[in-house]
Amino acid sequence: MKSPNTDITLAGIAYKTAKRGVMNQVFCANVTVERGVENDIFGRPGKRQVTVMSKEQWQIACQQINSDLDWLTRRANLLVSGYQFSASDVGKVIQVGDDLQLVITGETDPCKKMELAYSGLEHALTPDWRGGVTCKVKRPGLIQQDDIVTITTL
Repeated sequence: MKSPNTDITLAGIAYKTAKRGVMNQVFCANVTVERGVENDIFGRPGKRQVTVMSKEQWQIACQQINSDLDWLTRRANLLVSGYQFSASDVGKVIQVGDDLQLVITGETDPCKKMELAYSGLEHALTPDWRGGVTCKVKRPGLIQQDDIVTITTL
């Protein structure tokens, strides 16, 4: 069953090559079952293989702290526009472009790194799944910014 919102797009792709390293934003990336987002240090198989964040929920968090922070501050792999995540999304599939399928495994809990990045950010990301979701790769694919995203039930 498709999401009622058909205007969801991939607004950003990023990865980090080292723990606590800088986020590298890219226009396109290969995402695999074995390694998650290409070159990402944390892409190994598991429940937190790829992290996805909502642009709208990020903007709400930024408004709460009165700051216009870059989405890379959140350290998520993918940024989607046109959708807000919630607990009811666990188990759903995020399809990006023609091939990539990610299964939502849970909420990405904001950590102390967010507080170090900007005072109040950890607290602003905590309610309403604003920190995004964790996913595992179900089907690999090559993705690029502005790809169409659909969120469906299994």
